[in-house]
Amino acid sequence: MSNLILRGNIVDVFTRDIYKGEIVVCDGIIQEIRKTDTAPDCFILPGLIDSHVHIESSMLTPSRFAELAVSRGTVGVVTDPHEIANVAGEKGVEFMIEDGNKVPLKFFFGAPSCVPATSFETSGANLNSEVVSRLLSRKDIWFLSEMMNFPGVVYDDVEVHAKLNAAKAAKKPVDGHAPGLTGESLKKYVASGISTDHECAFPAEALEKLKLGVKIQIREGSAARNFSSLYPLFEKHADSIMLCTDDSHPDELIQKGHIDKLIRLGLEKGVDFFDLIRSATVVPAEHYGLPVGLLREGDFADLIVVDNLSDFNVQNTYIDGVLVYSLANGINFNLPDVSPVNVFNCNAISPDDVKVYLPNNTQHIRVIEVMDGELLTNEFKWNPTLISGEEVVSDLSSDILKLVVVNRYHPQKPIVGFVKNMGLKRGALGSTVAHDSHNIIVAGVDDESIVRIVNALIENAGGIAASDGSYTEILPLPVGGLMSIERGEVVAKKYETLDQMAHTLGSTLRAPFMTLSFLSLLVIPSLKLGDKGLFDVNKFDFVPLFEKA
Repeated sequence: MSNLILRGNIVDVFTRDIYKGEIVVCDGIIQEIRKTDTAPDCFILPGLIDSHVHIESSMLTPSRFAELAVSRGTVGVVTDPHEIANVAGEKGVEFMIEDGNKVPLKFFFGAPSCVPATSFETSGANLNSEVVSRLLSRKDIWFLSEMMNFPGVVYDDVEVHAKLNAAKAAKKPVDGHAPGLTGESLKKYVASGISTDHECAFPAEALEKLKLGVKIQIREGSAARNFSSLYPLFEKHADSIMLCTDDSHPDELIQKGHIDKLIRLGLEKGVDFFDLIRSATVVPAEHYGLPVGLLREGDFADLIVVDNLSDFNVQNTYIDGVLVYSLANGINFNLPDVSPVNVFNCNAISPDDVKVYLPNNTQHIRVIEVMDGELLTNEFKWNPTLISGEEVVSDLSSDILKLVVVNRYHPQKPIVGFVKNMGLKRGALGSTVAHDSHNIIVAGVDDESIVRIVNALIENAGGIAASDGSYTEILPLPVGGLMSIERGEVVAKKYETLDQMAHTLGSTLRAPFMTLSFLSLLVIPSLKLGDKGLFDVNKFDFVPLFEKA
């Protein structure tokens, strides 16, 4: 590896100083940093780190994700392969690691802790404590991924605690996931070894966790956007704050950015510049013990060059001293071929399979009420003017649509519910990106459109799709029904077409497909729909669709 000398305004995140200087790099390591009298009009900083991201949610493989991330100044990602693990188990985790190793972006994978996320839905695999312990023993597994089964922690589930103990034995951090958990239950959850949380939506919740020693990962993804609510935490808790995207679609990565997007948001809000940069570099690197350079002598030369400290436009990205991206020439590495892994075993359905009739003595129907930009949902009580025995269909005047979940792993009768605030006036939207088990989920105005989407997804063994009632557009996702083998710009273009189609069909949601993908997430309050039925996350139990008088 040849030597490299970089000149510019050097940003030292430890001394909180900016000075003119040059950096001497040899064999990927920073050998010397020295001050100079003059320097080019640019700024050199440590490369950015995403402290919590599911690569699969970009609908890109790790190698294709890397192409977009490095162009935004990201040099490392702390990532949970939870989604592909729910589909293909250890084989899926292996796929992610192997594909990521073929490109320069530094991937730090965790051992998925909740596969399946709960016993209340069907997934394609089961990673028990023995498997998790084996994964944690690997040098290329850096932490125990988000412990979503917080009831299992609080109520002493043996298998859950076996996984937590395996992380302790391996001396690796444990990520948290406990939306809305407070009081004594939260104290017990944190005492079990939980060290982070990315699910805070409001400052009070974050402050309670911070007081217990938890590091807060402020999230700004395609569906969940919490930065505007949580950025005041920087004022007193900057050393316990990290930045993450969690779930971002490819069009957002291309158009708005990755962690650099959060940096710009923070600058606009007046967050201290050094606190902001440290949250995307020093804090995650030190918390997870990552071999990512932080712009010191002896560090890996993981650096970025930006034009100024307000627009924060990335000009160059270096990883281990190699220029992997330049604004002038794009990425500087080859993308590998991809051999998909997948699990798909279900049959086509008909309109009769998704019909619903009103039972006798029904007081109301439980409806999932979505909130734009949030993973949280409410329960809406719907009182349709129907007579017992009549068919219950979508009610456009109330913005209530039929919602269908189909088990993709075993032939089974579809589960039908209803959802409010999706906004569609015609047609249907569907996806096999349906957290966490990734069964087929479709919301639609009429049964024919719903069935058309379901069967198109089955025929393609996964994807996202939209139908206007006659024409169906689909983005195939052959890798686990989650990821494309195409490059990011190709996937982004196809996704944009589908997103525009969803809005043409009437949806006013910022990210309708991302919102749809979380309607079966049975670990985020309050009401969700899985392949086994309607689920009340607050009660952590199934509830009937129809409540009797």
